[in-house]
Amino acid sequence: MLAMTDAAAEAISALTAQQGQDEAGGLRFAVQNEQQEGAQLALSVAPAPEDGDQVLGTDGGGKVFLEPQAAAFLDDKVLDVQQDDQGQLNFAVLQRTDET
Repeated sequence: MLAMTDAAAEAISALTAQQGQDEAGGLRFAVQNEQQEGAQLALSVAPAPEDGDQVLGTDGGGKVFLEPQAAAFLDDKVLDVQQDDQGQLNFAVLQRTDET
């Protein structure tokens, strides 16, 4: 199952609040294009999970909705946020290590 860092959960909460979503809203991953070496994922702010989505997170915190194909692809990954050179936060999907 996809793991989520505390920083990612906080960023998701801030993003969904900024987009006018209530506590039921979250960040949704869906497979846009599947390739042999991986998948291209679409990321969107959603008001609620769609039928069949896997839901990560807790009440009052950042939520992630994973469409079934995305859930399979992200099963051994960690969702984090990283700051770029301009100070912008970007979501990053990282390979899970033993420490995570």
